[in-house]
Amino acid sequence: MTNINTIIFDLDGTLIDTLQDLADSANHALKLLGLPPHPVDSFRHKVGDGARKLVSRCLDDQHQHLIDDMLKQQHAYYADHCFDTTQPYPGVPEMIAAVQKLNLNLAVLSNKPDDFTKLIVNHYFGPNLFQVVRGHLPDAHHKPDPTAALQIARHLNTTPQNTAFLGDTPIDIKTAINAHMIPIAATWGFRSHDELQKQGPQIIINHPNQLINALTKTQK
Repeated sequence: MTNINTIIFDLDGTLIDTLQDLADSANHALKLLGLPPHPVDSFRHKVGDGARKLVSRCLDDQHQHLIDDMLKQQHAYYADHCFDTTQPYPGVPEMIAAVQKLNLNLAVLSNKPDDFTKLIVNHYFGPNLFQVVRGHLPDAHHKPDPTAALQIARHLNTTPQNTAFLGDTPIDIKTAINAHMIPIAATWGFRSHDELQKQGPQIIINHPNQLINALTKTQK
């Protein structure tokens, strides 16, 4: 029997749909550099590993030297447009409300830069819903390195074994496994059911309203 008292959520592709705004910011930066845009749907496999990796994946080998310039332009555009189309996924507010009733610790851990992570979480969920909200900090390791997830667990006075990690990419599943947490895959985000299943999550859910039942099953 596993007594879950904490849930760490990924942000992009798990709680909120940011795909269009992320694609627009990257394509805007490419345009300023005189380079062609990428289809919005292609960003499902470009995002998830942090802003620098996103930008790198938008540039071919002969233009990798433009990473810093593109990152600056992408960051500036995203700062002004990160709320244009971004919204919580259907069912997410209800999922969070249901989890709150269980009196669990709630946290967010994203590879998105920390300033944008906090800005977006506060905008859509308010400043007090999650006990910890953390994006990528300078000189810190990105997920799937487990360091940040383990730091969150320690801050909340819990153990990895009592912590569930919900995310929509292989990076999130690997993070949970590396941290010895309970990996739960969300298929409504940026990656497919088959891709996530290959990573070995303990549970796969196809809609936010399935989370409570999934948590119950892990505690039987």
